[in-house]
Amino acid sequence: MGIILDRSILIEHERGLLDITSFIAGRENEEFAMSVISVAELLHGVHRADSEARRIKRNLFVEQVIDTFPVFPFDLETSRMYAKLWAELLSNGIKIGAHDLMIGATAISKGFSVATFNKRHFDKIKGLRLELLQ
Repeated sequence: MGIILDRSILIEHERGLLDITSFIAGRENEEFAMSVISVAELLHGVHRADSEARRIKRNLFVEQVIDTFPVFPFDLETSRMYAKLWAELLSNGIKIGAHDLMIGATAISKGFSVATFNKRHFDKIKGLRLELLQ
């Protein structure tokens, strides 16, 4: 079993509010990874930085995270899961952000859970195992 780290986890780590090393400690039998969608979200933050110094600092952090954790692509298998989940949610009148749904679909298709601070959206995805942090 493995855990996909959501953007919210990585941002809290970047801000010094969560120590990922402590979060992972004692869990050596579990694989930790990211979705390519979370990478895009983090890179978006790099491009939106309000100063050159902040942009450089954010970029260094993002590149370090990419070098540390495997990145799962949004592939055909994940696309199929995404379409299924999207249709099910809409049939039940539930809308969530496309990025969170893509990350959830990635986790389900790979047999992983998602570690996040964002219960609001991820909690609505049927079959997704969550590790909620507060």
